[in-house]
Amino acid sequence: MKLSLSVRIAESPKRKDVAAVPVETVAACAKAAGFSGLSMRASVVGIESPQERVRQVREMLDRLGLLVSMVTGDLALAINDATATVPLRLITPYLDLAEALDCTLLRVMMHGEDDIAFAQRAADEAVERGMRLSHQMHWGSMFETVDGALDVLKRVGRDNFGVTYEPANMLACGEDFGPAAVERLAPHMFNVYFQNIQLDPASETVFPTRCRGPVPVRFVALGDRSGIDPALLIDALKQNGYDGWFSIHQPLIGDGSVEDAIAEAAAEFLPMI
Repeated sequence: MKLSLSVRIAESPKRKDVAAVPVETVAACAKAAGFSGLSMRASVVGIESPQERVRQVREMLDRLGLLVSMVTGDLALAINDATATVPLRLITPYLDLAEALDCTLLRVMMHGEDDIAFAQRAADEAVERGMRLSHQMHWGSMFETVDGALDVLKRVGRDNFGVTYEPANMLACGEDFGPAAVERLAPHMFNVYFQNIQLDPASETVFPTRCRGPVPVRFVALGDRSGIDPALLIDALKQNGYDGWFSIHQPLIGDGSVEDAIAEAAAEFLPMI
């Protein structure tokens, strides 16, 4: 596996459109800490970003020797609002952005049955350009449960359309996210996200799931084993032959700095990866 850092580390849990520090700072710290790539989001560059800015980011990453593990091309995908399925209907600019960043994996979102045909067409366009589409296990989507995800993947029926395994969302949805889930999803797994949460009825952060309704959660430190312990999951990924990206998808929490959060993430996960 290769360790990637989502630029979400520079975002707050409630703001996904603005980064607290420039991506140049995030990238330099990630490289120094030992990360191999960045998972790119619209808080840094998206489909509406000027081409010059996209080029600057790409050149900066090239200088540092960092790859882009996945591209989330607009804010709607990150917040999962009503327009999050638009990329499936107009995938070309998202493919263009990924190509400009020298990345072959794009995040997409599906909400309903109508999205099946659009996902097939988007995947067909993507494969012509050597790219893959990945749907995160995520609340408020057709990928809240393993059964649901596998059903959709079968109906989409494209080898370049897969899943991003993400245990925190599965926990919020009341789904088993352990080794058994990893084994079932492994044949379709294109990416792994890790963020650490606890279920907390007193929290103001709420995941609006379909299967359980509103679920209050609290983000906790990556090393807090009272949340999700990643060691067992990483072992299951290795046992099932997963050798792709493992991306730390944690928002900035507490009063710590982005720089410290990046160093802590690397110290926690590099030995396990």
